[in-house]
Amino acid sequence: MKKLIVFDLDGTLAESKSSLDGEMSGLLHELLAIVKVAVISGGDWPQFEKQLLSYLPHDERLANLSLLPTCGTKFYRYDSADWKKIYSEDLTTDQREKIFSSLKKAIGVTGFKIEKVWGEQIEDRGSQITFSALGQQAPLEEKNQWDPDCTKRRKIKSILDKFIPEFSVRTGGSTSIDITKPGIDKAYGIRKLRDLLGISIREMIYIGDALYVGGNDHPAETVGVDCISVKDPSDTKRVVQTIIACLAVGNPAA
Repeated sequence: MKKLIVFDLDGTLAESKSSLDGEMSGLLHELLAIVKVAVISGGDWPQFEKQLLSYLPHDERLANLSLLPTCGTKFYRYDSADWKKIYSEDLTTDQREKIFSSLKKAIGVTGFKIEKVWGEQIEDRGSQITFSALGQQAPLEEKNQWDPDCTKRRKIKSILDKFIPEFSVRTGGSTSIDITKPGIDKAYGIRKLRDLLGISIREMIYIGDALYVGGNDHPAETVGVDCISVKDPSDTKRVVQTIIACLAVGNPAA
């Protein structure tokens, strides 16, 4: 019996930088009634508040929810009607400066033409630096067209792997690359969930859209958790409905 269902956010629970829709919100609320849930995403805490928490009912079921922004480099739990930060693996000033300069060099080496940028292209999230090719506020349709097969981001990542081998570099979302301290990724987040919740890795399921090698969901698979690859939020809804049906058997709370 699985005791913890772990989700990616962008591309899994919601479209990139978009909010949960009504159906997904209802499914998550139903799931929280019968099992613990966690969300690990490359987005920072404000993105979690805007995309996820604003669309979930604020009731006692939130005690079953754990949130891990910036690929698990931060951890939040719900306690006494408020969210408490448990830890944050922040980068140092020198580390940030090296990542910023390496990103700019890598982008220059590729020679990719980016005609228009919406918002910040390189964002400092404290424990993670995120490159969004078209900017943080780019329209979804533009983002979906820029790198649909991940070829451009894989090229940038391969260059960054040579420039900054001492850091973890992962592709994520639809146009983004996430950079964290070495070994601080979604595998680290899974282990933290195990240690802090007292749930073994074999009692978890991880659901994400970037489980391919080099994707920011892939580290979860390497740590041994059972993984389900999804294409988009519609795919995730079918998976969640199936999990609810399976877990609800013999569970009065369902």
